[in-house]
Amino acid sequence: MWRRTYLLLLLVRVYFAVSPSYLHPDEIFQGPEVIAGEVFGYRNVRTWEWTVAKPIRSVFPLWPVYGLPMALLKALWSREGDGVVSATTIYYTLRMAMFALCFVLEDWAIHELVPSRRKRKNAVTLVASSYVTWTFQTHTFSNSVETLLVLWCLVLMQRIAGPNSLPSSPVDEKPVLENRAVPRSLFVTSGLALGFLMVWGVFNRITFPAFLLIPGMQLLPHLLNRPLALAAILVSATFWLFVAIATDTAFYNGPAATTSFRALFSYIHTIPVITPINNLLYNTKASNLKQHGLHPHYQHLLVNLPQLLGPALLLLVPLPPRGSSFNIDRMLHNPRLTAAITGTVILSVIPHQEPRFLLPCIPLLLTCVRLPADKAWRKRFWVAWGIFNALLGILMGIYHQGGIIPAQLNMPNTIRTSLLNTNSNTKRVEVHWWKTYPPSLYMLGQPIHNPLTDAIVEIHTNPLLGANRSTLLSTLNANLPFCTDHNSLLAKFTNALPTNSPPQVLLAAPFSAFRPEYFSGSIPPISNFTFTLRTDADHGAQNAEGLRLTHLETYRRHINLDDMDFGDDGVLPTLSRVVGRRGLGVWRVERECAVDGEGR
Repeated sequence: MWRRTYLLLLLVRVYFAVSPSYLHPDEIFQGPEVIAGEVFGYRNVRTWEWTVAKPIRSVFPLWPVYGLPMALLKALWSREGDGVVSATTIYYTLRMAMFALCFVLEDWAIHELVPSRRKRKNAVTLVASSYVTWTFQTHTFSNSVETLLVLWCLVLMQRIAGPNSLPSSPVDEKPVLENRAVPRSLFVTSGLALGFLMVWGVFNRITFPAFLLIPGMQLLPHLLNRPLALAAILVSATFWLFVAIATDTAFYNGPAATTSFRALFSYIHTIPVITPINNLLYNTKASNLKQHGLHPHYQHLLVNLPQLLGPALLLLVPLPPRGSSFNIDRMLHNPRLTAAITGTVILSVIPHQEPRFLLPCIPLLLTCVRLPADKAWRKRFWVAWGIFNALLGILMGIYHQGGIIPAQLNMPNTIRTSLLNTNSNTKRVEVHWWKTYPPSLYMLGQPIHNPLTDAIVEIHTNPLLGANRSTLLSTLNANLPFCTDHNSLLAKFTNALPTNSPPQVLLAAPFSAFRPEYFSGSIPPISNFTFTLRTDADHGAQNAEGLRLTHLETYRRHINLDDMDFGDDGVLPTLSRVVGRRGLGVWRVERECAVDGEGR
């Protein structure tokens, strides 16, 4: 029964791994976007983290996770046809790579960290059935990589410390590991691997050491008794620290630093790029954190952990087993529990707190959950746990900003079809994204050609984010030709110019972003959401009466939680608009002009 349940949950993981929901821009712009530009030469956006004078993002931890799969794709596709790897192939390869890493490394680590066979089954089932595992861990977050690094550092620490370091099991459980001699080679190899993972973890996220503070202190006495392991850690960490600094220094200083090893060593000696230090200095300034949002110090404990753990949070402080006393010392010597507690406490000191920052805590805490002894209460827990994760999994894994990535991957086809249908010979297309997360540029793939002229079409992507209606209208109006008298001398002159083809303007936005007052008449059906968006006099131009939005594409699996406005609109009207009109649409925008007193 347990194996069948685990297999079913594995299939659920695969389903969510290929569901293109979009949880946060960082899952794109802190890794895949930059590496895709380096490997394939695709257009990409480098956010401020990469472009400031003292960059805070390292490329060193990105190459093994994203660079290696992309390099393999490039090598394989170079032998086939034109050798072009589509952006769709890149995206889903990375998602499946994250799934494979999560499935293999996370589950394997849990098998090693939990000594009891019976408790291990519960732990693996809890982790495999968590929506955090289905969604966050299969997305390309640095936090997801951090989770795996924390788990495997604990595994390696446990191997170095030996089986006697495990917390003693309750009287009704038999430990799996027995007290036996451990070969010295295991200490050395574990030490070498631990040194590498520690450097990788720090360069991946500076929050990484917070989870290993207490387990690391508990490991120190064992390292003093095993000098070979200590030496292996120091040698490995020193070597990989140099490699990480050299990688970032070469990346940020460009070709001048990579002409020769002497040039690279010169840059490392004079102007090394040490991104973790830059990151730490940036995040210690409250003025910097204020730009990203400040939260109360209890945000992680009272808001984020319940959001991630749901009903499992209630079982994290178990009652002592029958016939035994509550042993706080034994709990504190559980490295999984101490790693999660210290990580949460230290991260709570930092005023900028997002739920994904606690991802490493989730599998650690779920392995510490003790299910109710009473069968009835245990059944109630599994029902509540299943409902909680099913609802959050569907929301976050399928619908959360879920139309952006499919729309952007398909945008070249949408543009070609629109140019063909309008008989346009333009060389420029403006795509404005409103009320959405910013789209990735690498997902546009290779440059596209106008189907009529075969000229390369420049696609300009403009993320408007959460801009208000006035900003949207002014932006669209600025990119559209004015309404003019077609018999005027200016109109005849401009129409005679063969190269005078204005850019085509597209708009991508959630259907729910258009409130009832935006329409001159009734709200059109989702299947044909073509309408006229009336403008105010301040936004219009000569003879302008409105903007005609011609519906091109629909992506129904999209919900924008930022559209939730229960305070002003009420609960039912908001749900009717956001859920009932769920989906992302793409429109062609044209100015609707008055002709002899009538709209055109």
